[in-house]
Amino acid sequence: MKNKQVIYHDWGLIDYKEAWDKQEAIFADTVNTKIAIRNMQVAGEDAQDDIATKNHLIFCEHPHVYTLGKSGKAENLLLDEKGLEEKHAVYYPINRGGDITYHGPGQLVGYPILDLDNFFTDIHLYLRTLEEAVINTLAEFGILAGRYPGYTGVWLDPDNDNSRKICAMGVRCSRWVTMHGLALNVNTDLDYFKNIVPCGIDDKAVASMQHELGKEVNIEEVKKILKRHISVLFDMEIVG
Repeated sequence: MKNKQVIYHDWGLIDYKEAWDKQEAIFADTVNTKIAIRNMQVAGEDAQDDIATKNHLIFCEHPHVYTLGKSGKAENLLLDEKGLEEKHAVYYPINRGGDITYHGPGQLVGYPILDLDNFFTDIHLYLRTLEEAVINTLAEFGILAGRYPGYTGVWLDPDNDNSRKICAMGVRCSRWVTMHGLALNVNTDLDYFKNIVPCGIDDKAVASMQHELGKEVNIEEVKKILKRHISVLFDMEIVG
């Protein structure tokens, strides 16, 4: 039986490595539960009612950090150790897909840790659905966004020379369990993107909701709206 209930966590401003470790623990617990259920099925046993995978949606912000995905190139970070120190930033190569990106205060980071067997087993559809949730959220603030052909994430003016990325995405999926996720620039200091080739794309700009609207945006309001759109599009019940 599919479990479409999703536990919501708001971790606030949290160190990237601490959040990564907490994600890994939840991810491992979910995968181990799936393996236990599969082993019982193979043995011809009925799965116990209290053994089922749980789904999680985590929202947070991070202090200044640059992360490099498995398919990324280290040279897309344009700072050395001294430069990172001067920017009060840290750097981590990690196990998600995608290239290099930046996280920092004022950016809403979303980490869905979902067992896609509870929803749909299609990673392409999973990414497009996350994008759609962000596009719908931005629309409620009067920001028209869309997709840029050939790239993951959410873009403004994707069909002309003024295209700029407002939300980056990079996920890991194993046994149809997801981790990592999306980073939506709300009140983000865009100067930090000048120190990288964002997502390996050197000819496109980066945007934020604050920059587009000309005013600071209530990030708690963005969380509430994005959570609602994720819930509707995935047909999930968010609790907590």
